[in-house]
Amino acid sequence: MNKEELKLTSAEIGTLWGQYINGTAVEVINKYMLSIIEDEKIKTLFEDALKVFDQQKNQISQFIENEGFPVPIGFNESSDLNQGTKRLFSDIFCLHYLHIMTLHGLLGHSTSLSSSVRKDLRHFYDSCNNDGMGLYHRTTELLLEKGHFQRDPYFYPEENPEFVSGQKFIDGFFGDKRPLASTEILALSLNLKKKVMEKSLSIGFAQVVQSKEVRKFLEISQNASDQQIESLGTVLKRDNLPVPMSWETEVTTSQDAPFSDKLMMYHIGFLLQTSQSYHGAGLATAMRTDLVTAYEKIVLKNIMITKEWFNLMTKHKWLEEPPLAPDRKEIAKDK
Repeated sequence: MNKEELKLTSAEIGTLWGQYINGTAVEVINKYMLSIIEDEKIKTLFEDALKVFDQQKNQISQFIENEGFPVPIGFNESSDLNQGTKRLFSDIFCLHYLHIMTLHGLLGHSTSLSSSVRKDLRHFYDSCNNDGMGLYHRTTELLLEKGHFQRDPYFYPEENPEFVSGQKFIDGFFGDKRPLASTEILALSLNLKKKVMEKSLSIGFAQVVQSKEVRKFLEISQNASDQQIESLGTVLKRDNLPVPMSWETEVTTSQDAPFSDKLMMYHIGFLLQTSQSYHGAGLATAMRTDLVTAYEKIVLKNIMITKEWFNLMTKHKWLEEPPLAPDRKEIAKDK
């Protein structure tokens, strides 16, 4: 069947809709960061990232319009960016932000690709993945060059492969615990780095947000991130392993809001929701009971915070509604 004869499925429309909303939120923040960055190498990365997303955004809009759906409102400079405000983040924080958000983008593109059937859409997400991988390499190289890339702990090789033997491998609360496995450390490191980003953004946003109730939510989010960083960091410390450094000092003391309250709230909610997939991956690789319990507590806490986020977003009419399935009962009533 010709690709033009294939209508996009609900999953394909849903992924395009999500890519547009999330992409425009990050785009506005990237534009602000570009305006304050002084380092020329970091500035070039942001310029290229914005050019790439502009092309992707146009293509997503075309896909959606061709199916007869309205293009989402999303976020934009005129409504969500306050020009000429004071610097809120350092250049290095901006680079870390671009690196982490590129990782989130790669996950989103891969998920969207796995839900896509139509050939032109699959090729589009292939292209998005290639662009994202290129940006990941470039942000990694620049972080390494500037001495700010946080590498994971080193292991010393064993002489021979070993097999798991006995219940002790999963024990974690009582008696001697086995050392962390490399698969567990990988998940811990990823989760901690993303929590550090989430906490730092919550700190910065809480300083500048206009609404008192939004500020209160951001403080709750910040405290939760802090507790979760402490919980996962303690697991590493017990094995005498390094914990990823914090970035709070890369947030200035500015109280001048560069973004709308709507954008700041949405962005923290986006990070809360995407972090759940990383927590789930960490839980899936955890084989020590204390680590399993730590992840379970984090997941449950984030569900509670996300519920508060949803209530605030809907109260202020900040949460855009995705395309819905036909309500057959309502249609039948109108007959």
